Amino acid sequence: MKSKSKDVSKYPRKTVSLDRGKTDDETGRRYATLLTSPEFAAYRIERAIQPKNLADEIDVPGLLATLRGHGTAVNNGDLSRAEAMLMNQADALQTIFVNLTERALRQEYHVHMEGFMKLALKAQSQSRATLQTLAEVKNPPVVYARQANVTTGPQQINNGVDPTRARENQNSPNQLLGAKNDLRQDTRASGSAVKDDSPLEAVGAIYGAKDGGGQATIGDARLQGGGKADVASVSAGASERSPLAWLKKTRHR
Repeated sequence: MKSKSKDVSKYPRKTVSLDRGKTDDETGRRYATLLTSPEFAAYRIERAIQPKNLADEIDVPGLLATLRGHGTAVNNGDLSRAEAMLMNQADALQTIFVNLTERALRQEYHVHMEGFMKLALKAQSQSRATLQTLAEVKNPPVVYARQANVTTGPQQINNGVDPTRARENQNSPNQLLGAKNDLRQDTRASGSAVKDDSPLEAVGAIYGAKDGGGQATIGDARLQGGGKADVASVSAGASERSPLAWLKKTRHR
């Protein structure tokens, strides 16, 4: 009885033994490794989510060893527990789907029924996704390599494209511009050359400030495109074509 009572008093254990290192730095690293380990993170969640009466019964070293064993099994290629976990999750999600659907059908108002049905269909979708994951774990998809590309330089790979259509859609410079990459020639009719304006001398000596029609006379001379003789001929009749001379002729008539 004493030995039994002594064994009962040891469990559940709430402390984890940690061997000290040869140096303080090594001890600190061992402590940090324990705190950041995946099994210790899972233990913290398990302890927080369980009711108090179950959390008090958790044996901390035993739970950590169990969680650590799950990871070791996966590393060794044993996925039996992962497959069982996925199947159980799918069953639990299916139960949630059934429960929410029953509650939706008992609703009197359409708004409440719609809310429950949305949650039920979400649970059903998650159950389907879990089963799909389980199927992929059991039967991994086979990847067929369509080609092996081994090169040391740049390359372009078009998978699933018809090579004949790719060639038809090409617009190379040779097809657009001809055999050579030259600019197209202008095949339109060539226009006549335009002669530049002839140089004109200063007209200050011919038209003074008294001649009011000087500007019109200069403009006529530039339109005629003549040289010095043209300017002189135009200036000779400037007084006749000026507004003042025209007014005098009108009065005489």
